[in-house]
Amino acid sequence: MQNHQNDTKKKVKKFPDSPGVYLMKDKADKIIYIGKATSLKNRVSSYFTGALDNKTAALVKDIDKIVYKETDNVMEALILEANLINKFTPKYNIKLKDDKSFVNIIITNEEYPKVLITRPTDKKKIKSKYIFGPYLSKWEAEKVIGLLVNIFDYDSSQENKTTNLYRRYYMKGYASGKVGDISKKEYQKIINNIKLFLSGKKEMIIKKIEQGMKQDSKEMKYESAAIKRNQLFSLNHIRDTAFIRKDEMLKNKYEKFPLRAEAYDISNMSGEHSVGSMVVFSLGKPDKNEYRKFKIKSVAGANDVAMLKEVFERRFTHQDWQMPSLIIVDGGLGQKNVARMVLKNYNLNIPIVAIAKGPDRKGEKLFSSSPRGYIFPDIEFIKKMRDEAHRFAISYHRKLRSIKN
Repeated sequence: MQNHQNDTKKKVKKFPDSPGVYLMKDKADKIIYIGKATSLKNRVSSYFTGALDNKTAALVKDIDKIVYKETDNVMEALILEANLINKFTPKYNIKLKDDKSFVNIIITNEEYPKVLITRPTDKKKIKSKYIFGPYLSKWEAEKVIGLLVNIFDYDSSQENKTTNLYRRYYMKGYASGKVGDISKKEYQKIINNIKLFLSGKKEMIIKKIEQGMKQDSKEMKYESAAIKRNQLFSLNHIRDTAFIRKDEMLKNKYEKFPLRAEAYDISNMSGEHSVGSMVVFSLGKPDKNEYRKFKIKSVAGANDVAMLKEVFERRFTHQDWQMPSLIIVDGGLGQKNVARMVLKNYNLNIPIVAIAKGPDRKGEKLFSSSPRGYIFPDIEFIKKMRDEAHRFAISYHRKLRSIKN
């Protein structure tokens, strides 16, 4: 037995240092576990080094051989893993069936379908036409949907920017009733491409888009051909960094911390060098690559509420930024109301909490707005994010002042 494991270890050392999916089989050649990897070599080697928990030790004991399939990127490994688990239901993956963190991606059965995330334990009855998964985390599934919507609902025209934004919010289930100036046929093309990609048929999509681009060029439809060219580029350059996170981030429970919380603050001195800040915490941890700063452009004088309105309007025109699951603002009722007003303009229903110093600047006072049944994280987390947004805004404000002086 030990010799066999040593042979397996040697074979694993020759695995490629690239993304992909690995399939572990027992002596009867039955698949007992399927996993994905950023590096097949490093991930599979980890099963044969160091201390293992009981479940993993039992798995390793049952392994007779390991095969793998390389993918072009981590996202495709994630999708392939989900599809293979669904197809083979390996015994060491079965626990996912009862795991609350396991989710599906579905395409709804309606005139203008949406691409949504659901859990098997969800009580909501959503009519789905196609179901994909299981996916191990909601965070990963959201990333997949966001990237695919951005690739296939592509339009470089600036005049349609707001229309496209509303449609993407609708498509991802954040808003209702606005699909913009698009025919049912064109909308269905977007959904069909997403369905094909989630089914692991990227090559079929690429071939179809290439044929369409050649036809557009023949007919001198250069704008349409350029859109297809950009789609092809995006399909061939999906960034792995969007799916790689530290293990500690994944170990946090989604129930305790918001998937993505954004906190905002305004900093100015008598209306001069006014700036806004946006800080992001993913599952309770600062995600500094997602921090953003805003130099106020449209507001003269010291009007924090109007400045916050500008910041929100600029933030929600960015189609490529992930949607927050909670918004925190430094301020009181005015700040909460302006945040709510901007979200309403975009047909968004995201929980908001404004946090202000209490009377005599003692204690904290909260002003909130949220869907029925939403449970806000504890006050210490809200304060921590508020303080970080304040720190980030002040540092940017000081920087602008020093440059001016």
